[in-house]
Amino acid sequence: MAHRGFSQGGLENTLTAFRAALDLGYSYVETDINTTADGVTVVFHDSTLDRVTDQHGVISQLPYSVVSKARIGGREPIATLAEFFAALPTARFNIDVKDQGSVVPLAELIEERGLHDRVCVASFSGKRRRAVLSRLSRPVASSPGKWHLVAYFCLSPWLPAPLVRLLMRQVDVLQIPRRLGRHDLVTAASVRRAHGLGLKVHVWTIDEPLEMHQLFDLGVDGIMTDRADLLAEVMRQRGYWA
Repeated sequence: MAHRGFSQGGLENTLTAFRAALDLGYSYVETDINTTADGVTVVFHDSTLDRVTDQHGVISQLPYSVVSKARIGGREPIATLAEFFAALPTARFNIDVKDQGSVVPLAELIEERGLHDRVCVASFSGKRRRAVLSRLSRPVASSPGKWHLVAYFCLSPWLPAPLVRLLMRQVDVLQIPRRLGRHDLVTAASVRRAHGLGLKVHVWTIDEPLEMHQLFDLGVDGIMTDRADLLAEVMRQRGYWA
């Protein structure tokens, strides 16, 4: 999965980066959303413009008329969520909901455009994730928030499978780092356990081909990477892509 699209030139989360990922053969792209003070949801990771654009300020405190003038890497505009969906009519989307203001706009666009089968809703905030899901007329794929994941990893080795499935209702995929501190989250056993519960496993953010191969050998279902070019080559080497 192409993490914020594919760009080695600092143009993350731009339509140019997402199109570059699709050109490499990807069907899934990962992105993030924040919402302006006047309710326009934009495709952007940070809460502020400062790190990757030529402007400054907190997105949630600025009107879209100001945010729209910012240029990622000094040259690429920030896409609205509506523009993002319209520009990538064949893609599938993993969307990280970064703020509460984005909950309703995301749900409304999924409903309006019938994107239920093409979207996975993610958020470190379980509250935001559940708020999006509760506004949809039919299910979408979803990954759990931070504390939901903590509960899963603490309890799943010990609880009976029916109770773990109850804990993980409305969850389809674990999206996790390979390690957390000194703890390996992704092992052959943990992947088997997840699969036994009907959960897929995606690992972020992996940029080294050797590690990509190691993770696929463990049985993971997906990898998020900033080096979509390298992952594409690994996928072809392993026969996953033609």
